[in-house]
Amino acid sequence: MKKIAVLTSGGDAPGMNAAIRAVVRTAIYNGIEVYGVYQGYLGLINDDLKKLELGSVGDTIQRGGTFLYSARCPEFKDKEVRAKAIENLRSRGIDGLVVIGGDGSYRGAQRISEECPEIQTIGIPGTIDNDIPGTDYTIGFDSALNTIIESVDKIRDTASSHARTFIVEVMGRDCGDLALWAGLAVGAETIIVPEEKVDIKDVAEKIESGIKRGKKHSIVVVAEGVMGGQLCADELAKYIHVDARVSVLGHIQRGGSPTGQDRVLASRLGGHAVELLMDGKTALGVGIKQNQLTQTKFEDIFNNKGSKFDKQMYKLAQELSI
Repeated sequence: MKKIAVLTSGGDAPGMNAAIRAVVRTAIYNGIEVYGVYQGYLGLINDDLKKLELGSVGDTIQRGGTFLYSARCPEFKDKEVRAKAIENLRSRGIDGLVVIGGDGSYRGAQRISEECPEIQTIGIPGTIDNDIPGTDYTIGFDSALNTIIESVDKIRDTASSHARTFIVEVMGRDCGDLALWAGLAVGAETIIVPEEKVDIKDVAEKIESGIKRGKKHSIVVVAEGVMGGQLCADELAKYIHVDARVSVLGHIQRGGSPTGQDRVLASRLGGHAVELLMDGKTALGVGIKQNQLTQTKFEDIFNNKGSKFDKQMYKLAQELSI
């Protein structure tokens, strides 16, 4: 292994810069040249690569976002387009590629490993949704979780001051981990996630029951993949008459300085990715389980979507929100 490239793809997540830093420094420490690919797979297609030095990743571990930029690239599904990207890697003598991102990013890496076996590929889970099998946590999840907690704590202050019900919409299209963990942490009265069916009438009855026993306000945390916050409020209004407001947290969840946990996680996963490339491994996603570094085949990751949801935690959240 003499030259590797690293890119970030899909939605950005706090800690991506820390992961890039770990990849670059681990590689250079072991005598490997590193190239940064700008704007994800789009940069591979357009040959937008730049050699990275130690100084290139200085003062980045604490920064949110990704200094390599990120972009959606649906055209990468086209084999002819991928062939151009592969040729750009070959022309520079790059024999290893580290991809930081989510499910779609991993699929692009898998295609490269299939169509050009001499270029090894390793995926690092970088997404706030925490929806990648093969790891307990993805880079950015803890940071986004803390952003949500801080925001909802402030929302609860005003909710209690005005005796209101707040519907807080958080990110999570197919995975409800952000809603579940945040809801448990802020003491939400109801948590609505894609993995568990909820009858809005039951939610309304629960809020009404709380009001009857003197409860002045309620917080409902809903994952965007189930329904929008406004739709949730409209549905509740069919059953109860409460002063309900909607707060859509949106892209604030993706921004900000990564937490200490995300910085450490990103550093460990970035270093491990380079070690696997040096060992001749390919088509693997790195992860962490029970605080131990792991690696999982891309195909196994794709075949286990939706397997991470913690039903025991969901049950606990329900019991604590009576």
